[in-house]
Amino acid sequence: MLVDRVAETDVLERLLASVRDGLSGVLVLRGQAGIGKTALLDWTAGQAGDMLVTRVAGVESKMDLGYAALHQLLVPFLDGLEELPGPQRHALGAAFGLAAGPPPDRFMVGLAALTLITGATPGRPVLCVADDAQWLDRVSVEVLGFVARRLFADRVGMLFAVRTGEQQTVAFEGLSELPIGGLQEHAAGELLAASVGQPVDPRVGERIVAETAGNPLALVEFGGELTAAEASGQVPLAEPLRFGGRVEELYRSRVRALPAEARMLLLVAAADQLGEPTQVWRAAGALGIDLETAELPAVERLVAWAPVVQFRHPLMRSAAYYAAPASARRRAHEALAAVSDPVRDPDRRAWHLAEAAPGPDEQVAAELERSADRARRRGGWASQATFLERAAALTPDPAGQARRLLAAAEARLVAGEAPTAQVLLNRAAPHLADPPARARARRLEGLTLYAAGRMPEATSVLLDAAPMLLVSDPRLARDTLLDALAAAQLSGQAGTGLTEVLHAVRSAPKVAIARTTMADQLLEGFAAVGERRYEAGAALLRQAIASLAGQEAISDEDLPHFTALTTAAALLYDDSARHLLEHRWVAELRDRGAVAALLIALAVQAGVQLEEGRFADAEASLAEGRALSEATGYRAYLGTFAFADLWVLAWRGREADARSLTARLLSQFAGQDSGYAVAGMHSALTLLELGLGNYDDALRSALETFPRRPWLGFGAIAEAAEAGTRSGNRTAAAAGLEAFTPWALASGTHWALGLLARSRALLADDAQAEPEYQLAVEHLRQCRLAPELARAHLVYGEWLRRQRRRRDARDQLRTAWQMFDAMGAQAFAERARTELRAAGEHAGKRTVETRDALTPQEAQIARLAAEGVTNGEIAARLFISTSTVEYHLHKVFRKLGITSRVRLAHALREQEGTAKPQD
Repeated sequence: MLVDRVAETDVLERLLASVRDGLSGVLVLRGQAGIGKTALLDWTAGQAGDMLVTRVAGVESKMDLGYAALHQLLVPFLDGLEELPGPQRHALGAAFGLAAGPPPDRFMVGLAALTLITGATPGRPVLCVADDAQWLDRVSVEVLGFVARRLFADRVGMLFAVRTGEQQTVAFEGLSELPIGGLQEHAAGELLAASVGQPVDPRVGERIVAETAGNPLALVEFGGELTAAEASGQVPLAEPLRFGGRVEELYRSRVRALPAEARMLLLVAAADQLGEPTQVWRAAGALGIDLETAELPAVERLVAWAPVVQFRHPLMRSAAYYAAPASARRRAHEALAAVSDPVRDPDRRAWHLAEAAPGPDEQVAAELERSADRARRRGGWASQATFLERAAALTPDPAGQARRLLAAAEARLVAGEAPTAQVLLNRAAPHLADPPARARARRLEGLTLYAAGRMPEATSVLLDAAPMLLVSDPRLARDTLLDALAAAQLSGQAGTGLTEVLHAVRSAPKVAIARTTMADQLLEGFAAVGERRYEAGAALLRQAIASLAGQEAISDEDLPHFTALTTAAALLYDDSARHLLEHRWVAELRDRGAVAALLIALAVQAGVQLEEGRFADAEASLAEGRALSEATGYRAYLGTFAFADLWVLAWRGREADARSLTARLLSQFAGQDSGYAVAGMHSALTLLELGLGNYDDALRSALETFPRRPWLGFGAIAEAAEAGTRSGNRTAAAAGLEAFTPWALASGTHWALGLLARSRALLADDAQAEPEYQLAVEHLRQCRLAPELARAHLVYGEWLRRQRRRRDARDQLRTAWQMFDAMGAQAFAERARTELRAAGEHAGKRTVETRDALTPQEAQIARLAAEGVTNGEIAARLFISTSTVEYHLHKVFRKLGITSRVRLAHALREQEGTAKPQD
């Protein structure tokens, strides 16, 4: 029965109404054990008779079978498995062990789950319910959290009940929550009286309500134990109350009161995590238990046997298990192992064998290690680690134990659990006997520091690990140096760290040309640039980019180096490679479900779109990246998207918003090893100040980037040339140009050479300036970089006006103003308009029509639809459902005043071209 839950049921009714109305609803019910979460879930499911309801309940267990809970929840939808797009079908099949293949990306599995749930029953709402979600296997929790965040207009409701304070519910953070507290005193007294079955003396009731804090389960269970004399106050209550303030103690007392055979039957049921009745009956029979025991009223009050074995409350299962002595628990697991099929269910059998082992047992440990390997192939990295940790505990010799702990630590890091990986590594390290294992451990330590954002320490440790790996794994040694190089760069600290990495690269054995990989080219190329061997460095980096561009697909070996590759393209000022990234690699990473690399690619894509003056596209990419970061739990990239947001604001000239965001970011990163991030902020501020004409401030910001970006600050150097000449500090501008010139010539791209010519023009004497300005325009005209070309026209026009060549100046300034105005670079447009007016020509201010603006996600969906991409393909690309795509397209049509896709492309062009000069 539900008592005094009007507020809670109102919230749940609104969620169901939203789902029935065509939207979606997600809610996390959070509260202590026994507080009434399950009762509220049951009530909600009872109100959803018109919906397809699917449920799963977590069971407290040391075993973590990857995707087990997800599989159970999706059983009603699996008939639609064959209708999924190929990558999704393969990922889900591999996760559930239905198909062989490499470990699936868990977020491709999440997309498959989203597609199944939202497309399974057209026209019929769906309600997914997960009770005790803190005990579901970790990878299922991550996938369900992903699905919950991607629902929008899908007629799907998701309810999660979790216990307060549990760590495994991080994936649900940020979702709407409904805190479930104890009952108010009057309602608690009412529930207690109903449980006792007779009136309760007010003083007795007050004491019980106070000591249970209004916990409904405690009230019901304790009320059932009260005698009539205790309820009426004739006999005083025990001091303290008989369950000692803990409901579980009450349950244990009930278990201990049962006959021995009944206790053993409950123990077997509690030891079997999946609740399969046949398995429990067979194991009980092997122990000689009379199955009629299950029909005893005292037993049936504690556990239900059909359709699955389910204890009336999770604490009951815990009590039944831990009330038994260790020897009895081992006997139960031994019986369950004996009836587990070694072919069909080897992992559960291995786990039960482990729990039955009285001490170290290498044979069982080896079985667990094989289970770990199967978990890895399914992509259940956390499950792999769990099996390996249990295997290590059963390993007789310290060296073998350390080897398995090291493997478990590596799996935990892949699963995104860097702190846990470090704990396991600390346990393993003292007993790692052979040098290769110690080298792997040292590398893993560096990677955990990298994951924690402690870049200077990570650099040092990775540098220490690289030579240790040379003998056993030269390939991994060089990859470790590349990781160290990235850590040194991201630390933003010039000098020691980077110098040591460059020295280590020089000292490392060279690879035969025939065996050179893309990673080798990147490593040697970056090192050469760091040593100012620019020609050699540029050639190697170009080779690395070309090797990937020539591949039909990004290989698994190259995927970990994707970040380094994007850095190389930026360093070379290779706009063609970066454009290719946007049009090919992002789509490929989406198709593969490689979310970590995709998030980086989206940030780079936004950068490309900014460089090309497509600010609305950049905002859409950033919106997608933020949403995907939240949905997947890769929140480390949220800062990256915030920096990119700052660049958008700087290009758009939105001064107040840009300064406000800068202040927040500087506060957020204060005291951290975040030199690279701070440099990015100062680069954006440099651009903002240049647009506003604040040249002294622009130069200060540009100079701030140099010590923080030891050899990737060339872009800021080019900006310093303009800021320095305009502020009168030609010395700083000349120094920057001197540093940039050899690299720009080595790069040889139109982008780099255009920036070089523009910078030279700004510093040149009047007699030599014009050819450089013209060269800058010519080079930048051959790129996709509309903003940089517009800036070249702007500074050329400004120079011409100072030369009193007003007619020529007007041609350049008019071009600059029109380009900036069309792309929405408001500050630069205003700067060009002011100069154009000073040159004798009036230019109107920009006005925008009042048609409703599209949100970034609407704009992205609209552009894809206009390109002919189907709704299903859009959904797969953006990790959303087809229903959500349809919902947003409907809003797009309404905002643009159209009724079909036929007019979509034209309407988008019209909206993007709504700026009109005003006389």
